[in-house]
Amino acid sequence: MESTLEVFTTGRSRRETHRQWPDEVKARIVSESLRPGATVNEVAGRYGLKANHLSSWRTLARQGKLVLPEPEDAVEFAAIVVDAPAPEPQTVKVASRAEIVVGPVTIRLEEGASASRIAAIARALAAAT
Repeated sequence: MESTLEVFTTGRSRRETHRQWPDEVKARIVSESLRPGATVNEVAGRYGLKANHLSSWRTLARQGKLVLPEPEDAVEFAAIVVDAPAPEPQTVKVASRAEIVVGPVTIRLEEGASASRIAAIARALAAAT
């Protein structure tokens, strides 16, 4: 019984198939993977990458070791929520009225009485006692 064995070689070693990606290309691919609705698996598949390889590039970008290009659409919007302003707490005005008490007599002065007015009342009371 005769058998035949055919061996096909590609002529490339593993080292020859290792691709070197320029930083600009990496940054563009990472930027594409960060777009809304894009998934890492989908973008990696388009470029013949493994998802974990693209994820490591995304990590480099987060660490600032890979600079991403400017977004294609210069204007980006973010939703904001505006709450009604909180009501200001009501302040209770406390009257600060001076009182002079001499024995059973209490004299309550008007709010904001001047020092000369209080001195005049004190002199009058001292003269009367």
